[in-house]
Amino acid sequence: MRYLKTFALALTVVSLVSFTVLHHGWADYDQTKPADFKTKIEEAVYENPHVLAKVKYKKDVITVFLAPTSRMTDRGLTADMITKGTDVRLVAYPHKTEKNEMRAERIFVDGKKFELR
Repeated sequence: MRYLKTFALALTVVSLVSFTVLHHGWADYDQTKPADFKTKIEEAVYENPHVLAKVKYKKDVITVFLAPTSRMTDRGLTADMITKGTDVRLVAYPHKTEKNEMRAERIFVDGKKFELR
């Protein structure tokens, strides 16, 4: 019985640590360098843990992390609003170490602002 409790505790700790390492926290992004730019969505993946969009930024295709699907839909931003070819304006922060990655603070679709934080 003692072995089972120790194993369960160890499994819980390992699970919590792995989720912490995999989470894309705001600390990984340079909030002193906001980018505010208009672009077109090249590709979008509307699923958890975060909605992702591939967009062109300064001649490169980058991945922009948006918000979890529940936050997006709660704020009125549905999957059909951010499909390939949609013109958007993003306010996003570059990743500190990954050159082609950003995290969006807000997105504008058809002139309407959606806060993502």
